[in-house]
Amino acid sequence: MEFGDVKIQLFDTTLRDGAQAEGVSLSCDDKLRIAARLDEFGIDYIEGGWPGSNPKDMEFFERAGSELKLRHARLTAFGSTCKRDIDPADDPQIQLLLQANTPVVSLFGKSWDLHVRDVLQTTPNENLRMIRESIAYLTGRGREVVYDAEHFFDGYKENAQYALDTLRQAIAGGASCVVLCDTNGGSLAWEVGEIVRTVRLELASDLASIVEGVNGKSSSQPCSGTVTLGIHAHNDSDTGVANSLEALRNGCTHVQGTINGYGERCGNANLVSIIANMQLKMGYDLVSKERLAHLTDLSHYVNELANLRPNTHQPFVGLSAFAHKGGTHVNAVLKNVDSYQHVEPERLGNQTRVLVSELSGKDNISIKADEFGVEGLSREKERAVLQQIKELENVGFEFESAEASVDLMLRRSQEGYRPRFSLIDYSVSVANRAGRGLSSEATIKAEVGDQIYHEVSEGNGPVNALMLALRKAIQGHFPHLDRMHLLDYKVRIINSDQGTGASVRVLITSSDGVHNWTTVGASTNIIEASWTAISDAVEYFLINYDPNVESGLPARGADIDYAQPSVSEYVADSTPVVSEERHSAELSSAG
Repeated sequence: MEFGDVKIQLFDTTLRDGAQAEGVSLSCDDKLRIAARLDEFGIDYIEGGWPGSNPKDMEFFERAGSELKLRHARLTAFGSTCKRDIDPADDPQIQLLLQANTPVVSLFGKSWDLHVRDVLQTTPNENLRMIRESIAYLTGRGREVVYDAEHFFDGYKENAQYALDTLRQAIAGGASCVVLCDTNGGSLAWEVGEIVRTVRLELASDLASIVEGVNGKSSSQPCSGTVTLGIHAHNDSDTGVANSLEALRNGCTHVQGTINGYGERCGNANLVSIIANMQLKMGYDLVSKERLAHLTDLSHYVNELANLRPNTHQPFVGLSAFAHKGGTHVNAVLKNVDSYQHVEPERLGNQTRVLVSELSGKDNISIKADEFGVEGLSREKERAVLQQIKELENVGFEFESAEASVDLMLRRSQEGYRPRFSLIDYSVSVANRAGRGLSSEATIKAEVGDQIYHEVSEGNGPVNALMLALRKAIQGHFPHLDRMHLLDYKVRIINSDQGTGASVRVLITSSDGVHNWTTVGASTNIIEASWTAISDAVEYFLINYDPNVESGLPARGADIDYAQPSVSEYVADSTPVVSEERHSAELSSAG
């Protein structure tokens, strides 16, 4: 990974530091799969975990030796310097690092005299010995050692000379790289830049030569030697990425981070954003153009295995990163896509999106009609659809995340549109019978063509019963309906100050096993809101069904997925998610 004559090292710690984030739990299989994907993308170092800290990490390193076939990356085991007053050869934790059998060890030690005094409860000189001898012991046994100078920036601000002495001892021990860590995440970008410049000058005889800085300018005097300077930033001040970029701009050639910024407390520096900024804005040639175009896929893949909702607003790779909603913005993007986008999303595997909402202009509707393959709409009809959207959003609908509902509104405005089925009426009842618990029953009368069907179904809650009754009524005409199933059911309270009389919005994501689509309903009655979303979901499936396509969908807009990403979109065999804001009493019987 070269920038001019400078090699930039990408060090990923998702499997170790990222796994320390609240809500993140990776199995051993997950960690092996993520490591393989990181290697495929072009990461230089992959920190797999801390041998001996837990059985899972021990299993990971045991299996990695035979199962993980890395072509580019160097696998790294993480650990600490030896304990005070102990020789490294006698420290069980150091021996476990060797048993991990990785080519690289990432070793952390104390840089802040406060930690030496109050946490390690030892002397400054003993801490220096622990750093030097631990690294020398590991390098003497064939390991490359990356030294993480924990709390370096805090330590430097309190006692610069001692913090620098810890780095000198790491270099004396044979470390290939000394990494300046903003462990508490409290530093600001200009502090990081100034300290990195000073460290480079102080250690000029030891650090690797840097011929050029950004835009061909040296950030300090070139120096000679063989040791690399690195940065490891945390995001507690929301400056993790900025601090990393500033460190790189001022001479670091090794950068650590995690995919999607996972990490303890507020997270680590987001390696996804670091890579995108470095390659697209700072001129670094980190990975090939083809690999960079998989950055969005990599981000979503890690989300999937971590079983976390993707952050739709994540820079560069989020679903909303290049989404345009305001009418004036959309109008400008139509004329020149660069007018409201700072990079080309396709270079990262993302795409430009136009949203439809009450803030939309007529261009939003026109673009969506083209996107969905809806032809023959006059400007007058497009304006009518836009007005309908504005009116519906005013009473609780929300179409940004329910584009299948927008698709249907556009089609229903076409001349000659005929729905695949029509509702005549329905009724739903919930009974609590002694000894039998709750039971739900739905009766529906629907028309298909010139035939009327009257069906009754029991279900696990009234919404489930209603869906089953609809299927029973129309499936004789549409046998392929059995391919469709509910993937996600979300309910949000719109005006909570109204108590039990509040309006609710229901979002239903459906799937045929390959494609997902989302529809919306809103009402003061949760059943009515659910029916609107259900019936639109079925109608969308039926009008787009193509028996010549193996999955059955879609007949139009084959490159479009109308569902906003949810946990269930990215995680196989997941349970449908219900949003945090809900009518608890109603949902307990909604199914």
